[in-house]
Amino acid sequence: MQLEALGVPAIAICTVPFESGAKAMAALGGMPDYPFAIVQHPIGSLTPEQIRERAVEAAPQVIQSLLARKV
Repeated sequence: MQLEALGVPAIAICTVPFESGAKAMAALGGMPDYPFAIVQHPIGSLTPEQIRERAVEAAPQVIQSLLARKV
């Protein structure tokens, strides 16, 4: 959100169980429409290959969000 406030397009990535909390934090930060890429939980206990799979899962959401921004 700090990058967005500086005019740098950004998107947060969070796991399903934390989606509502992330949205609440964005709203409290004055950015209720802040974009999130939502991936499966967990993240912390994954192998590097499993993290890569989560990144592949998030990539289309990230690209779509960034391309949808007004220029």
